[in-house]
Amino acid sequence: MKKSLIALLIAAPLAMTISGCVIKINDDGIDHGFISDSEDRTYNNRKKIAKVQLGSSFMDMQEKLGVADFSETYTEGEDTVRVLYYRTQRKHKDGLTTKDECTFLQFINGQLVQTGNGGDYLKNGKVKAN
Repeated sequence: MKKSLIALLIAAPLAMTISGCVIKINDDGIDHGFISDSEDRTYNNRKKIAKVQLGSSFMDMQEKLGVADFSETYTEGEDTVRVLYYRTQRKHKDGLTTKDECTFLQFINGQLVQTGNGGDYLKNGKVKAN
């Protein structure tokens, strides 16, 4: 009995550390994984950006859209230029967000002045010619 008690005292903690349980729930074929979340975010960003109006304030847009995927701030003369990039499409299947998968919002002195494809934005407010 002493041996079986010792064996139980040794085996019980070991069994607790190596046991595990994985449950996967698939709601009618809808996968709620990383890619689905990313696509939802992309779609939501497109919906929100489609409603923006030039002249909107930086603070208002940041409140509506949340944290940008990328941002830049620089001065041009006496103006402060801020550019926010939000993911709005998927071009690469690597799971990483790049600027060419984003829409940019350019603000000068806190006012929205233009939007466009993130990969086309150049400093000094210019957009690449296609």
